[in-house]
Amino acid sequence: MNRLRQSHRGALAVMLMLLSCCAAAVIEIAPLSNAELEARYRELIDELRCPKCQNQNLADSNSPIAADLREQIRMMLEEGKNDEEIVTYLVDRYGEFVRYRPALNASTAMLWLVPGALLVIGLVVIVIVVRTNRRGVETTGELSLTEKLRLEELMNTASLESRKSDVSGDHHS
Repeated sequence: MNRLRQSHRGALAVMLMLLSCCAAAVIEIAPLSNAELEARYRELIDELRCPKCQNQNLADSNSPIAADLREQIRMMLEEGKNDEEIVTYLVDRYGEFVRYRPALNASTAMLWLVPGALLVIGLVVIVIVVRTNRRGVETTGELSLTEKLRLEELMNTASLESRKSDVSGDHHS
């Protein structure tokens, strides 16, 4: 009975921890002055990364710096700044890392170009392999001398084994 109570307590503790994660979600208190600003705000905080959390956007992060950045974004939107000005301000302050999709420039060119180049190289290799295999089958059509000798040897062996089984089968009947 005591073990059962301990397992119930453990399960209850796990459930409370899981529920506390949901309770820690970011709740915005002050709405922006109009729906357009609110939509732009949501888009910006979804697209910008928290400098502390690294793999969370500003919308999902509970860190103090994310809360500060959300408030700064709110203020800049209310001041009439456009999205590009806001992103430029944050990139200047925190680096290109703050963007989930970095801009294409000299320092990020590899990030943008390598996946496409690898895809093209992979497709070229596949085409070459398929064509080589097709040519090997299509052009020869006939067996090479080595293949003919090996085939003849296999057929003779099979023929001998067949005769042996026939002969031994006759003795048993």
